[in-house]
Amino acid sequence: MLNNLKKVLFLFFGVTIMVSCTGEIDDLKPINQETSASVFDNPEAYKSFLAKIYAGIAISGQQGPAGNPDLAGLDEGFSNYLRLYWKLQELTTDEALIGWNDGTIKDLHYQNWTPGNEFIRTMYDRILYQIALANEFLRQTSDGVLDSRGVDANLKAEIQTYRAEARFMRALSYYHALDFYRNVPFTTEEDPIGAFLPNQTNGQDLFSYIESELIDIDADLMAPGQNEYARADKAAAWMLLSKLYLNAEVYTGTARYSDARIQAEKVISSGVYSLEPNYEYLFLADNHLSNEIIFPIAFDGLNTQAYGGMTFLVHAPVGGSMSPADFGVSGGWAGVRTTSAFVEKFPGMENSADGRELFYTAGQTLEIENVSRFTDGFAIAKYKNLDRSGTPGSDPSGEFPDTDFPMFRLAEAYLIYAEANVKGGGGDAGTAVGYINLLRARAYGDSSGNIQASDLTEDFILDERARELYWECHRRTDLVRFGKFTSSSVWPWKGNVPGGTTTESFRDLFPLPTSDLSANPNLIQNPGY
Repeated sequence: MLNNLKKVLFLFFGVTIMVSCTGEIDDLKPINQETSASVFDNPEAYKSFLAKIYAGIAISGQQGPAGNPDLAGLDEGFSNYLRLYWKLQELTTDEALIGWNDGTIKDLHYQNWTPGNEFIRTMYDRILYQIALANEFLRQTSDGVLDSRGVDANLKAEIQTYRAEARFMRALSYYHALDFYRNVPFTTEEDPIGAFLPNQTNGQDLFSYIESELIDIDADLMAPGQNEYARADKAAAWMLLSKLYLNAEVYTGTARYSDARIQAEKVISSGVYSLEPNYEYLFLADNHLSNEIIFPIAFDGLNTQAYGGMTFLVHAPVGGSMSPADFGVSGGWAGVRTTSAFVEKFPGMENSADGRELFYTAGQTLEIENVSRFTDGFAIAKYKNLDRSGTPGSDPSGEFPDTDFPMFRLAEAYLIYAEANVKGGGGDAGTAVGYINLLRARAYGDSSGNIQASDLTEDFILDERARELYWECHRRTDLVRFGKFTSSSVWPWKGNVPGGTTTESFRDLFPLPTSDLSANPNLIQNPGY
């Protein structure tokens, strides 16, 4: 199913999108100065524009690795969607901290950010940019517009699938907006092009919109496993809907655990996906071979050269006495490590029998005396630009990896089922325990790590999610859902205190950027900021 999508996905449409501070497209300006209508006279443009929407969560410009950014005035590595998403989900938690002095980056782990934080602001901008791209694609592919261009019936049917995928990608970005900011400016393809001031939505309305979109596109998405690699299908939409329902109580005040379980069951019962026997294979340069990954963000060392995304996730954790060659790269960036609070999730810590424990400890200290010193804190050797045979990825310079980011995978569907069951969402307790033991049997290599029904508690599930899914952009959302992100738990350097301290509960949400509040009087800042 790979079908060369890593090449197709990044054959750029060749357009520069100008996005206003309110998040909508001001103008669509092809490099050759054609209008969008004339560009779309070419049938291949529809798939190319769709490819640009997918590419927007992987890379951040019109050429790699830098030089023609999507968002003017921002460093391309700094403003990369996945890199920012990872930082906000991981650096704010016990799973990761970074030693660099780039702007206000350390404030993320310290949990003392302000509305002026450039990482929080740029994630917000990147989310709105993605939504603007999807909106424009949907405007240009409406039935009326296609009929006016004389698009034939066969291509129209194909474009209907493209439209469903664009709506999925928009729903994905709106989900990230809901999770991070909640009360964001809201636009769709029905809104006008150009400078206007969108109204602000709220958690309940945005939740309902994402839910309705994912349900509505189901009929037009391809069956699980039938689309090209790294393109959305029904299973990807089921996973996103399951995650939406799993967090519904946070977003709306009403629990939807039964609905979360039902969507996870649909993924599991599809029969298309199976656990990767070797956990480490999920994070290598040929992880596209894994039958466990439901929806990845695709990267290619020759065709997706950027300083964000997986380039960041492979290089930034390598430093100290670590050999870059062991990770398939030319050099490490000596930035990201983990805290003792996360290390302690594994029995035996660095000598755990749990095979998911991928710590690098030589020359590293468990405790962090100096946040800026890479050797303070255990390193994590999870993502590598090596394939299963140990061969480096395709880029001969060793700079840009082939490793894909596993956004949704089967293991999480098992974990969602188990959590929903424990939280009163129905299903079968024995089935829930069985799913967890499938993960633990893989981790331990046998049944020695298996649990009983009495072990399956909320605290266990939160810790098991950390052990299984760490550094995959889940931790902040999980901690917020379990009420342990701000005011009721501590870890090293949380609150800018060596031993950690609690922080204000309003930080369960990020602030809207000061720049957007100044530009749009329709917006009201999130409480506490």
